[in-house]
Amino acid sequence: MTLVRLLKDESLVAQWQKFLEEHYKSEIETVALEYPNKRSLYVDYWDIDEIDPKLAELLLNQPYKAVYNAEEALKNIDVASESKLILHFRIKNLPDTNRIIIRNIRANHLGKFMAIDGLVKKRTEVRPKLTVGAFQCSKCGAIIRIEQEEDILKEPSECYEDQGGCGRLSSFKLLPTLSQFIDSQKIEIQENPEGLRGGAQPERISVFLEDDLVGEIAPGDRVIVNGILHSMQRRRGTFRLTSFDKTMDANCIESQELAFEEVDITPEDEKQILKTSKDPDLYNKMKKSIAPTIYGMDIEKEALVLQLFGGLAKNMPDGTRMRGDIHTLFVGDPGTAKSQLLVYLSKLAPRSIYASGKASSAAGLTAAAVRDEFGEGQWTLEAGALVLADMGIACIDEIDKMEESDRSSMHQAMEQQEISVAKAGINATLKSRCSILAAANPKLGRFDEFLPIHEQINMPPALLSRFDLIFSILDKPNRERDTDLASHILRTHKGGELTEQIMRVKKSKHKKKEQEEFMKIVEPIYNPEFLRKYIAYSKRKIFPVMTDEALEILKNYYVDFRSSSEESVTFTPRQLEAFVRLSEASAKIRLSQEVTVNDAKRAIYIIDQYLRRVGMDRETGRFDIDIIATGISHSQHDRMRTLMDIIQRLGNESKDGNATRGDILQEAEIEGLESSKVEEALDRLKRQGQIYEPVHGKYKITEY
Repeated sequence: MTLVRLLKDESLVAQWQKFLEEHYKSEIETVALEYPNKRSLYVDYWDIDEIDPKLAELLLNQPYKAVYNAEEALKNIDVASESKLILHFRIKNLPDTNRIIIRNIRANHLGKFMAIDGLVKKRTEVRPKLTVGAFQCSKCGAIIRIEQEEDILKEPSECYEDQGGCGRLSSFKLLPTLSQFIDSQKIEIQENPEGLRGGAQPERISVFLEDDLVGEIAPGDRVIVNGILHSMQRRRGTFRLTSFDKTMDANCIESQELAFEEVDITPEDEKQILKTSKDPDLYNKMKKSIAPTIYGMDIEKEALVLQLFGGLAKNMPDGTRMRGDIHTLFVGDPGTAKSQLLVYLSKLAPRSIYASGKASSAAGLTAAAVRDEFGEGQWTLEAGALVLADMGIACIDEIDKMEESDRSSMHQAMEQQEISVAKAGINATLKSRCSILAAANPKLGRFDEFLPIHEQINMPPALLSRFDLIFSILDKPNRERDTDLASHILRTHKGGELTEQIMRVKKSKHKKKEQEEFMKIVEPIYNPEFLRKYIAYSKRKIFPVMTDEALEILKNYYVDFRSSSEESVTFTPRQLEAFVRLSEASAKIRLSQEVTVNDAKRAIYIIDQYLRRVGMDRETGRFDIDIIATGISHSQHDRMRTLMDIIQRLGNESKDGNATRGDILQEAEIEGLESSKVEEALDRLKRQGQIYEPVHGKYKITEY
């Protein structure tokens, strides 16, 4: 009871009561109507500061005392309620002076009311915590109640006479049924990745939640936690150490849903953004501002600009959510700057995470159940890269080398933008509303234009088909292009050398003007800071709607393309949705609230370029989406079906039930199939296990 005596102050209770009755009476009555489902009164800090600055100052500097007396005042306020109200007093909207980055927490902040923001990395299950323990004396049977103020159970030192006990020293038994418990949960908050300096390790802090704050937070959520910082003594076995861990008791949790809200845009910035949006050469300048040190790759950079702006996520009346995020995959030869593009985008876009499919362990790309010290031996859920990049961009290098467990979760993460976890008895659904920008290397070292894409990357066709755009980046010798590329790279390096020498050598013979001349080629037209603000402004303010003309163009293009080839499937509805997302992104770049015909044409042009590279059936010269969706073109599928029929027929006619290779080739030639293509199809059928060779040179259909 000592702590209560220290905290209680009747004059402070009266001050709080006066403030609450005058300014928050209606809010208290609203909470009373929904009590006990709602048990908290949320008060804006600035309301307290405006009416009673001394009270506001006390709240920041002596939060335990201020909050305790405010909750006592809440008990005294008379409201029409059947039961006695016991409400929590929660403070939101703390001043910026009391908002702190986790790595900047120091000893002088302990015991103060502070706000920290970050993302939830882990959480424990909700557990009951003892607040008042009822202990039975083994000598006289009296019930002694002790308030629990710390994490370690506090037992009575004697059978207290003032509680009806015998006053003797005794042993006590805890009676859980007569004790009072409160829900508690522990979460771990990690610094936001966009606020880190290059190469810095994100720091973390444990936060304790109680009562109605528990159960609402999931790993990957971005939150601002207002609470009281304090220290917790560390132990080594039975020894107590002099070094302490920093922790926080949460008072209020404010969610940060919008990814781009943290980007600060001043009225001057807004003026500059609106002026830029009117530039007729806007798209070209945007494209040139993406990774200017990388030469060429115009189509890829245009696609990346559209990915940064993204389409529009839609929530349907039946609860369906249609994603607006654009997923892009780069596949290509080594040394074509794929990784460099990914790193550049991860630094440019707010809330982006860079991860490697090969290097991702533990929580990996999706989520993991972890048993460690944080959960005190229990299983806890840890968020992976896609969850941490929620509302941003996940840049995943070497996606073809990711773990098998991650690969199965990727299907749901890319389309439904959720990750369902059922591990170690934990069943949870985490949000992963992010664009995915991935890079993969061909298995054979170099990309082969004549092989289907799924044979070149260690990824299933079902996962490949979820990417809106797939670009193959080839490194082919071309004298004119190679000259320009070599010139660009060498001039870039010389510009860097000049910069270093002028900066570090006092008597350099090179002049600033010479350095500026060389650096001009790698100078982005819009610097990354402005580009980030421009994207943030667009995401906050622009929600374009498709015009009838744009809708008609996309519809006609889709229908005409599908009807142009009755044999093969050129497009699926998934590609049509990609057209819509790219068209919306194109309108958002112009800060237009309408998707026009030109936006639709830009989307058609980019998807046309992507399909020409990876979705073209080389035999027929037509687009065939089956190459990406199933890994086999329509013409190959037909050939394999014809061969299966031939093998079945020849097997039925022969005595041993087998079809010889020579007979198959002869029959296939009568059907009009080329012998080289037939041999290739036979090998494929054998690899897939649809046929087998009981004797060398003889084939039989596999019966399941």
